[in-house]
Amino acid sequence: MRPGQCQFAADRDSLPRMTDVKSLLPHRDPFLFVDRIEKADAEEVIAWRTFTGTETFFAGHFPEYPVVPGVILIETMAQCGGAGLRMARGGSGLFFLAAVEKAKFRRQVRPGDEVRCVVKTLRQSKAMIRQAGKAYVGEEIAAEAEWLCLIGDASSLKG
Repeated sequence: MRPGQCQFAADRDSLPRMTDVKSLLPHRDPFLFVDRIEKADAEEVIAWRTFTGTETFFAGHFPEYPVVPGVILIETMAQCGGAGLRMARGGSGLFFLAAVEKAKFRRQVRPGDEVRCVVKTLRQSKAMIRQAGKAYVGEEIAAEAEWLCLIGDASSLKG
């Protein structure tokens, strides 16, 4: 499967027909971290990302012992949450990560690891989304965090 191509699980008939994650997110390679979405509704998103080892950050983090950076795991969870919410509810605008809280890293993610992100939407308004997520490798939690995203377009959120 190509990066950014959306694949659904067996219950895909209950989800909107989307063929490409790129229709849900503005991110592009090398900063698109969602491979497929298994579940997407207003309360929960389950999505996947496999880190192949070809990602550019592995060259420097760390050359002798490559590990996915923690900030990339948080970004992966946030992208999964945003893509799933957009799939479930539609809408437009960009999601800008505004705050990250309660971040914990419990297991290293290495090249070849498949990460399952389980994201819960805690609150949503027209201007913001608060979500909490866990990233798993197998049954082990690799990372968890809560985050806040502001919703807008590039011109309305310039700092």
